[in-house]
Amino acid sequence: MIFHGFQKMTLLDYPGKVACTLFTAGCNFRCPFCHNSTLVLTPGDAEKYPEDEILSYLKKRKGLLEGVAVTGGEPTLDPGLPDFLRRVKDLGFPVKLDTNGTAPALLASLVSEGLVDYVAMDIKNCKAKYAATAGVPTLDMSPILESVSYLLSGAVDYEFRTTLVRKFHTVSDIASAAEWISGARRYFLQNFVDSGLLIDPSMTGVPKSETLLMLDAARPFVREVSVRGL
Repeated sequence: MIFHGFQKMTLLDYPGKVACTLFTAGCNFRCPFCHNSTLVLTPGDAEKYPEDEILSYLKKRKGLLEGVAVTGGEPTLDPGLPDFLRRVKDLGFPVKLDTNGTAPALLASLVSEGLVDYVAMDIKNCKAKYAATAGVPTLDMSPILESVSYLLSGAVDYEFRTTLVRKFHTVSDIASAAEWISGARRYFLQNFVDSGLLIDPSMTGVPKSETLLMLDAARPFVREVSVRGL
């Protein structure tokens, strides 16, 4: 694999662990508020980190790093992902995978092989507004529904998360999304942050007062719900 971003140490990306974060390029969504638009639209412009360079770093950091987070883009689009994760697991590192849920069969395969220990799946919005929020008008929801059901089955530790954007999210939307994932272990609402590299630079976040109302609206449906980035 070739990675297009490499954060060598973070306390934020893998809950409860000191980890490094790897960024893959390419995505099958076009979320207007995406903060990694270079990885989505012009991946050739991003820095390149070969797999062997990453693995060499991990070998040197055994005992210091506690996990590896793989994000994107959408990591499941890269055919080299399973082999890379096997090499990471051979080094003894737990793996967190970020995904939009469009590859449920691959997700289940990675988990069943023991290659992924924690999954963070984006819930873009309630079902009725999902396609618009993902920037894909013809979006087929069936793979996403399958991934949600798979995670709810408890096959792997996981979280769901929604990035809150003023144009796309209302309190009732978040209540509907939370009802969809009812019974989930964890649901995080994330305040939108303008990275300056957005697909649509007109995007703005949700006021704190409304975010708290969204939090309250989600609470009846999930075991743990909280807000990141307030």
